[in-house]
Amino acid sequence: MNEIIQKVYGYIATYGINLLVAVVIFFVGKWVAGLLANLIQKLMVRSKVEETLSNFVRHLVYIGLMVFVVIAALNKIGIQTTSLIAVIGAAGLAVGLALQGSLANFAAGVILIIFKPYKVGEFIEAAGALGTVEEIQIFNTVLNAPDNRRIIIPNSHITGGTIANFSDLEKRRVDMTFGISYDDDIKKAKDVLLKIVTEDKRVLKDPAPVVAVSELGDNSVNMVCRPWVKPADYWGVYFDAMENGKVELEKAGCSIPYPQNDVHLYKENE
Repeated sequence: MNEIIQKVYGYIATYGINLLVAVVIFFVGKWVAGLLANLIQKLMVRSKVEETLSNFVRHLVYIGLMVFVVIAALNKIGIQTTSLIAVIGAAGLAVGLALQGSLANFAAGVILIIFKPYKVGEFIEAAGALGTVEEIQIFNTVLNAPDNRRIIIPNSHITGGTIANFSDLEKRRVDMTFGISYDDDIKKAKDVLLKIVTEDKRVLKDPAPVVAVSELGDNSVNMVCRPWVKPADYWGVYFDAMENGKVELEKAGCSIPYPQNDVHLYKENE
């Protein structure tokens, strides 16, 4: 009986201490992991990294550290962790292969958040879509289209193509083309168009608007009208100038030509 009691005490002394050490490793490691994860997040916030990315990195660091803490605790109580590490590695490889597209979107999201080719509230064209940026997520970018459609674009599609940011600069040029007849007075037409844009308070004085003949077309003399505006005024100026341009050109005696063909008939000799 004494032998059994001594063996029990021996097991308790050996494994009990190891179990206690494992518990200490787990809780201390958990505390250190949380401390380091929060410290990294604070450093990223001070570096003006987006909150979405800093939160994600904090969780990623915490989970990674906790994996090491759990393995260390299990190893202390005598559980062989070599096979466990191999299983975790194989599972990670399988998950990585299965989530190749998602990982590509994640990497692209990190790039977008760090380098900031566009910000929330800006109007952009990306992956063939136009809209105002509503949200930049880790995997997707959410746009609000001008016709009030919500467009969700995977980030890898955006970084893999051309991004046009219409709000990043303070000025935008409005490009319009007006056609007049070959019989019309070009100088009068230029004066009419220049007056329309210079009297519009939304049009910027610098750079000055440009009105010039751009092409001698098949059916018309084509004139470009190019005022500069703030990005928010672009469509308002465009629509108003197009309408007023037609009205004022017609008032000035200019005609707006349309494609036409002359047909000549010849009578064959009998």
